[in-house]
Amino acid sequence: MTDQHWDEVYRTKAPDSVSWYQPSPEPSLQALDRFHVPATASLIDIGGGASSLVDHLLDRGWSDLSVLDIAAPALDVAKARLGPSADRVRWEVADITGWIPDRSYDVWHDRAVFHFLTNTEQREGYRRAMAAGVAPNGLVFVATFALDGPERCSGLSVQRYDAPGLLAEMGSGYQLLETWREEHTTPGGGKQSFNWCVFRRALATDRSEENTPTP
Repeated sequence: MTDQHWDEVYRTKAPDSVSWYQPSPEPSLQALDRFHVPATASLIDIGGGASSLVDHLLDRGWSDLSVLDIAAPALDVAKARLGPSADRVRWEVADITGWIPDRSYDVWHDRAVFHFLTNTEQREGYRRAMAAGVAPNGLVFVATFALDGPERCSGLSVQRYDAPGLLAEMGSGYQLLETWREEHTTPGGGKQSFNWCVFRRALATDRSEENTPTP
C-alpha cells in the first residue's frame, strides 16, 4: 500500500462510490453492541478514512475516539462532514505498518485494512503497532475479505482469511472470542463476503510472543 494510491482514490472518487462505502456502519455498531462495549472505552478506527463510524459513536456519547488512515484526503472528508465535532476526535495520518502508537486503546477496530497487507513485512509492522496500541484485556475487531470474497479491491491484490487463518496471523497474545460472516453490498449492487473476528488481548504482556504468528 502507498499513500499516493489512496490519496488518488479519495481525490478522484466520491466517498459514496467506493466499493467499501456503507450508508451506515451497522456491522461495526452491532459488533460493539454484541460485546457490550461502553461509551467510556477508548477506540481507534484503523483505516477509518471517510467512514461515518466516528459520527455514530460521538452521537452515542463516546469521547475518546481516534481515527487513523494512510490517506489525508479521506480524513478531510470525515472532518468536513463532522464540522466543529471533528475537534472531539484525534486524527492520525499514518501507514499502519510503520506507525508507532504513543498510547494504548481499549478497542482496536479495523474493518478493511488487514486484508490489503499481502506481504510478511507489512503484517509484522501491523502487529507491532497493535501490540503497542491495544491495552491488556483490550478488544480487537477485525473484518477482512472471507475466503470466498474478492481477490482484488481498489486495483490492489488482497489476502483473504477465515477465522483460523486470521487467528494464526494475530499471534499467541490474542484469544479469538467470536467470528461471523457479513455480506456487504457495494454501491454498485455487488456482493462481497467478509469475515469478522473479535479477539481479546491477553493480560500477559510478553511482546515477543504477541508479535509471533502461531505456526
